[in-house]
Amino acid sequence: MPTPGNTAAFRAALWTNMEKLMDQICAACGQVQHLRKVLSMKRDPVTQVCFIEELAKDGLSDILCTFWTAVTQTLASQFQKATDSSMFLKQAFEGEYPKLLRLYNDFWKRIQQYSKNIQRNFITNGTAEHFAELQQIEDDTQDIFMQKKQDYDPEIALKDSLQPYEAAYLSKSLSRLFDPINLVFPPGGRNPPSADELDSIIKTIASELNVAAVDPNLTLAVSKNVAKTIQLFSVKSEQLLSTQGEASQVIGPLTEGQRRNVAVVNSLYRLHQSVLKVISCQNAFPASSEETISTALKTVYDLMGNAVQPLLNSVGDSIEAIIITMHQEDFSGSLPTSEKPDVPCSLYMKELQGFIARVMNDYFRYFECYDFVYESTEAIAQRAIELFIRNASLLRPLGEGGKMRLAADFAQMELAVAPLCRRLSDLGISYRLLRSFRPMLFQTSEHIINSPAVGDIIPFSTVIQFLFTRAPPELKSPFQRAEWTIARYSRWLDDHPSEKDRLILIRGALEAYVQSVRSREGKEFAPVYPIMVQLLQKALSTLQ
Repeated sequence: MPTPGNTAAFRAALWTNMEKLMDQICAACGQVQHLRKVLSMKRDPVTQVCFIEELAKDGLSDILCTFWTAVTQTLASQFQKATDSSMFLKQAFEGEYPKLLRLYNDFWKRIQQYSKNIQRNFITNGTAEHFAELQQIEDDTQDIFMQKKQDYDPEIALKDSLQPYEAAYLSKSLSRLFDPINLVFPPGGRNPPSADELDSIIKTIASELNVAAVDPNLTLAVSKNVAKTIQLFSVKSEQLLSTQGEASQVIGPLTEGQRRNVAVVNSLYRLHQSVLKVISCQNAFPASSEETISTALKTVYDLMGNAVQPLLNSVGDSIEAIIITMHQEDFSGSLPTSEKPDVPCSLYMKELQGFIARVMNDYFRYFECYDFVYESTEAIAQRAIELFIRNASLLRPLGEGGKMRLAADFAQMELAVAPLCRRLSDLGISYRLLRSFRPMLFQTSEHIINSPAVGDIIPFSTVIQFLFTRAPPELKSPFQRAEWTIARYSRWLDDHPSEKDRLILIRGALEAYVQSVRSREGKEFAPVYPIMVQLLQKALSTLQ
């Protein structure tokens, strides 16, 4: 045991002697390898029997494997005996396990290189006859350092002697990772870690990974500890989230619970980004280790999503409630008589624009994770456009003046959803749907069914639904035939996203119209009816 004040010198001497031990074992391995090659090539001058074959009679043909088994067993037993009798030695091996592992790795590389060199020397200096004989021997008794046996891995056998110290090191590593998290999440605490506290956690993660970089297997084991650390951070953060009704309100200013949720999401985001940066700075980071940590980081991202979902749901519900009020406005009017008609923005559209601008300013601007926020709000924008098109296609009756105002609403809709995304083009098919539908307001029915956008950008069911607005009242829309409210019909469409289901419902409305005409002995159908049937048949044929 080292005397007080002499610990550093004693520890330095320990590692110096460990290096010497590795040198001696390596030298002994070299001698046994050389002996094995000689015995494989030399023959008894009288009997002409190869010396290695004589040893094989006693079951000792693979002297290298026998020697290596003895070495690894001796290392394991002597290390165990030494650390059992010396707490200092045990602490050194456990606390500085990466240094011990690096010695082993360097030692293993040296004996592998020696095997390659001795093989090359025999091939270079031996005769063709000797080489053929040697090759036959090699096929029977492979150099275990060059090619592992099927049932025996010499490297694993070597490192098995380190297993107790690795287990202890990983346990202490996990404690070092957990300690700063438990410190910044005290029992009863209500706030996420500060920036400085989070930096301390990240520095600990980086330090553990850097020290473990001496060996891929150790890196993977420590990465699993890092993953557990990330999961602990997520669990502690989740406990801080407000899940009461105030977390989802969108009427007043940010509540205390909503502020705390924003702070938790920002904290999770900083952890997510910081850990990604740590991984990117690692040299030759094993793919398995990266995958382990990335899987844990995905749970962080998922938790961020769960934290904001109540707010997103409220925003989405409010947008839907505003859009559906378009049916309370009158779109049946004719064109104004003035040469330059002033087409005002509809009341519901003004309310929608004001609401979206307010929620983005009052609730979402406090989030630091802009990419994450836009991923969430872009989905709201796409849903808003879908609902706008759905309800616009249901407006009945729709006069020429109403078409002008609705066309203006289409343009204003782009301005309404703009705060929800970086660029309107990021909304993809939803934005193209908005742009493609607007011209149809003024096109003839014949022109509409021949439009390349129909069935490609605009669903067939939406177009046929819109054509009902051009029909007489007796040709009832599907929701009118079913005696549903528009809100109920909208829910039905949400529950039945299949185009086939929607077309079948529309077909039922058209068939009911035919029956009503026949029952009153009508002589002709509405002009738009055959066009709707033609488009319906085309739509159904595409589903075959």
